[in-house]
Amino acid sequence: MSPGPALAQQVDRGLTAAEVGQRIAAGQTNDVPVRASRSVWDIVRANVFTRINAILGVLFAIILVVGPLQDGLFGGLIIVNSAIGMIQELRAKRTLERLAIVGQARPRVRRDGRTVELQPSEVVLDDVIELGPGDKIVVDGLVLGADALEVDESLLTGESDPVVKHPGDQVLSGSFVVAGAGSYRATKVGREAYAARLAEEASKFTLVNSELRNGINKILRFITYLLIPAGALTIYNQLFRQDEPLPDALRGMVAALVPMVPEGLILLTSIAFAVGVIRLGKRQCLVQELPAIEGLARVDTVCADKTGTLTENGMRLAEVQVLPGAADDGVDPRDRVHTVLAALGAVDPRPNASLQAIIEAYARSPQWTTTAVAPFSSARKWSGASFDGQGSWVLGAPDVLLPDGDADRARAEEIGSGGLRVLLLARAQTPVDAADAPGRVTAAALVVLEQKVRPDAKSTLDFFAEQNVAVKVISGDNALSVGAVAASLALPHASAPVDARGLPDDREPLADAVEDATVFGRVTPAQKRAMVGALQSRGHTVAMTGDGVNDVLALKDADIGVAMGAGSPATRAVAQIVLLDNKFATLPHVVAEGRRVIGNIERVSNLFLTKTVYSVLLALMIGLAQVPYPFLPRHVSIIGWFTIGVPAFFLALAPNYERARSGFVSRVMRMAIPAGIVIAAATFTAYLLARRDNGPADLEKIQDSTTAYLTLVAIALWVLAIIARPYAWWKAGLLIAMILLSAVPLLVPFLREFLALDTGDWRQNLIAVSCAAAGIVLVEVGWWVDGWLRREKRRVIT
Repeated sequence: MSPGPALAQQVDRGLTAAEVGQRIAAGQTNDVPVRASRSVWDIVRANVFTRINAILGVLFAIILVVGPLQDGLFGGLIIVNSAIGMIQELRAKRTLERLAIVGQARPRVRRDGRTVELQPSEVVLDDVIELGPGDKIVVDGLVLGADALEVDESLLTGESDPVVKHPGDQVLSGSFVVAGAGSYRATKVGREAYAARLAEEASKFTLVNSELRNGINKILRFITYLLIPAGALTIYNQLFRQDEPLPDALRGMVAALVPMVPEGLILLTSIAFAVGVIRLGKRQCLVQELPAIEGLARVDTVCADKTGTLTENGMRLAEVQVLPGAADDGVDPRDRVHTVLAALGAVDPRPNASLQAIIEAYARSPQWTTTAVAPFSSARKWSGASFDGQGSWVLGAPDVLLPDGDADRARAEEIGSGGLRVLLLARAQTPVDAADAPGRVTAAALVVLEQKVRPDAKSTLDFFAEQNVAVKVISGDNALSVGAVAASLALPHASAPVDARGLPDDREPLADAVEDATVFGRVTPAQKRAMVGALQSRGHTVAMTGDGVNDVLALKDADIGVAMGAGSPATRAVAQIVLLDNKFATLPHVVAEGRRVIGNIERVSNLFLTKTVYSVLLALMIGLAQVPYPFLPRHVSIIGWFTIGVPAFFLALAPNYERARSGFVSRVMRMAIPAGIVIAAATFTAYLLARRDNGPADLEKIQDSTTAYLTLVAIALWVLAIIARPYAWWKAGLLIAMILLSAVPLLVPFLREFLALDTGDWRQNLIAVSCAAAGIVLVEVGWWVDGWLRREKRRVIT
């Protein structure tokens, strides 16, 4: 397709100011909104308007009305819970937006006969845009002029070889020029452009699936349903059965309901994730969503793009096979070949990836006088140079330079079948600038090149193999080439690469094929997405890594999307994790950090949910028994601090390398429910035994509450002791510190008065000790029995 007469006149002058104005008025601009992450309002709303904040907010408002303020200590958690998530997401948003600005291209556009640099958003339909080496193509268009123009479309198709473009050919946004020069006319701008359409399809923000978050939300939903009857029963009992004043009844209700909400669990989960994010940030890993590090720890299949992930964007000289034709007047043939290769590398002003690999291998070039140079062209498939007194030499494709049936050509094809790139170094019969160049050639050497594998790729794949995580290499490149790279990294089954053009479209047969094979080549963007879905249909948790626009849809659909920082802005936008330093080797650190978070959060969840269970049961028991609630809100806050909050903070940040397992809710509740039942029953029993019927004197009420307080604190500390196992020195020290801190409010007169506690009645203290001892025995026995039933070896000491 060639441009019409009117458009042909625009090639030199471009659009006029009037024509640009007409197109702007018609909306034919390239103004595409840049989406790096959720908007600020979306981030604030998602972190502030949560179920747990709503529950705590209502209860805090009640305390603000009835007082005193010390009973509202729990209100600060609303701010902290919200702030941690917001700060992390806003930090990620700013980082991505800075990346987008730094990597933004400025196309050279012809306007009114002059060439001007514009922002991509200022390009309009029919603009004439100039192209040179390294230029990004910002909109779709048709080539108007081409001088050995070659375009890399790997970010769109995954195919690493450049494509030669001629006048009338189409160019797509998201690709870039690797060689030559030219110009093109913008035919699709804004959302109509190819890369923009892919980004638009993937633009809806989706949260990473988190078993921890889902499990906690499931528990919170259940707790919400329990709060209504428990709260109604408590306030009815306090207000109508005990003749309590309304403020006292409301405080009793709040004291009963606040410990039912595992508010500290949300806080500790956020802190543990945030600390993980900070640690990973030091490794140049940007986590856009806090739960993403948990998700990658659960992944059992990693789909890795070859280009930019396993390999660098370059070639490496693997071998030079000297042929008999290299012999020359007694000069060592190998030295002769190396010298010629060094000389060819030195004369090319714009070496391609293949010649760059040769230059890196032969840094010292001879001081030969050059008489003619022929730069590499994808059309003729060779480059070369003529040297004064040294002859003419060419470097190119063996199947172009050598005739059919030639033994050296057959040898090159045999090597190339293994996925390697083979070039022929040959002496030319004529100067390289002659019309009939190169003429008949004499083969001197086969230059074998392989893609430059990232030095850390092997250790990363070995790590995943040790952790039983399957790795699937999915690329748009030639299947044999992909297989050769994978085989060099000792990836299992890499010797049998699959050409994706032969894969079935139906999900079930596709899932079978993807399960069985490891390496796939010639994969289209739609197939990448389908392959991720097929693996997920078989119950796999899939992570997808990539750097190009062709990876966007698969990254979005994967359980965890991992993008390279130097990749397309579209991939960075939809991925949950961005590797800013482009190192695939960072992923094992993400996995390890996720395991630390999951293991520790599961440990401390036992503490928080035990509190929820005993709080719900205690509220129901008190309500049914129609006695005053024994605790004030300040009591439950202090109990929570020393038996749960402070120790959980340290436990949540401790080293933990246990492999992530599914079934978070069921495992946690197997500990929390029995322990919660024991604590509730022991505390309720101690409270009933301590209560006296000789009137509601303030001192007697305080002593009755203190008996329940002592019982609950003692058993809760023992639950902490169980959950901290196996003990290391710091865990033992933490436990001793919590016991001492819990005793301080009972020993310091000022604190006793502030917290409304009294330990002056020995009878009450004896009741508390007896009930606590019975509860401790039951909790300890339950822990050992649970381990026996689950066939787990229980350890008390590390």
